[in-house]
Amino acid sequence: MSDPQTVSTAVAKLYDTYPFPPEPLLDEPPPGYNWRWNWLTAYSFCTGQKPEKQTIRILDAGCGTGVGTEYLVHLNPDAQVVGIDLSAGALTIAKERCQRSGADRVEFHHLSLFDVDQLAGEFDLINCVGVLHHTSDPIRGIQALANKLAIGGLMHIFVYAELGRWEIKLMQEAIALLQGNQRGDYRDGVNVGRQIFAALPETNRLVQREKERWSMENHRDENFADMYVHPQEIDYTIAMLFDLIDASGLEFLGFSNPQNWQLEALLGKQPELMERAKPLSDRQRYRLIELLNPSAVTHYEFFLGCSPLPKSDWASDQALLQAIPDRNPCMEGWESHHVFNQDYQLIHLSQAEFEFLQACDANDKRQTIQDILTNLSLNQVRTLIAQQLIILTPGDH
Repeated sequence: MSDPQTVSTAVAKLYDTYPFPPEPLLDEPPPGYNWRWNWLTAYSFCTGQKPEKQTIRILDAGCGTGVGTEYLVHLNPDAQVVGIDLSAGALTIAKERCQRSGADRVEFHHLSLFDVDQLAGEFDLINCVGVLHHTSDPIRGIQALANKLAIGGLMHIFVYAELGRWEIKLMQEAIALLQGNQRGDYRDGVNVGRQIFAALPETNRLVQREKERWSMENHRDENFADMYVHPQEIDYTIAMLFDLIDASGLEFLGFSNPQNWQLEALLGKQPELMERAKPLSDRQRYRLIELLNPSAVTHYEFFLGCSPLPKSDWASDQALLQAIPDRNPCMEGWESHHVFNQDYQLIHLSQAEFEFLQACDANDKRQTIQDILTNLSLNQVRTLIAQQLIILTPGDH
């Protein structure tokens, strides 16, 4: 399937049949957070510093039933949000979802990625999660989005990875073979897929992978259909991924799940191998990681930026002392000594760290780190930065 209109029609039919994601509608803001959808934390992750403005425009490109859109509105109280999707059925749910939870700074348009130029103006943050790999031409899609990204803006993208979805691809093909000329009947496809899993022995690799990785979400037909009977899917390797990124003309700012891309976790027990890996480029290291740990790389999630963007690493003591700190807004469990950071990792704060974060939280007078630093060293402050507990604004120095 390669004709763009044929692909778009088939994809829209799938999501009209099984609106996705199938999260329940709530009469209150959604629980928790995803820091990648919070402008302050995403910008800080990409640049090392707090953005100068918070009154921004956000585009949720391929918003589906509005699960991400709803978060984008609630996590960015000064932003105007636009959602687009090619499924009219999904958009109907998205509108109801946002209306019910009070996400009132949003407008929706029935558009594909390829028609995003019909929207007025540019966007400071573009969210495109789980969409490009379902289009007929991802390069054309990412270029269309890049043309709508403002200078200094960020784009967050999520696409599938080939190696970690090997068993999924096999099941997709098996279902298609058994459907025959009924392919495109997505309810039949779900039924066939569930029968296959029920028939296969427990020791079957496809069954084992489904149970260990996907079954919790796939008990819902919407998720099962999205995974196993989708009419259009392109899965990526690192080389393919960076071809896509390079075609966008934007700057690669890093994976938004960097803990998954640490070679030390795989080869750290063998210093000689780590030494051999030193001459590798970043892209070669990423390829090595996915080769060594393929089942863990089911997708790529990453940020791109429209240069120029500032970069602060806070290696200079003087720059760090003059920086103005704020507590990271994506934090669970505050105000206590035991909090979850933006990645929901448990952090145990010492009394000195706790008091420092309290000062950051109450920093209405925009005091610098030098002003409020008492019982912590600068290296301890850098640890708080690394744990994503504070966000910094460069001061005058």
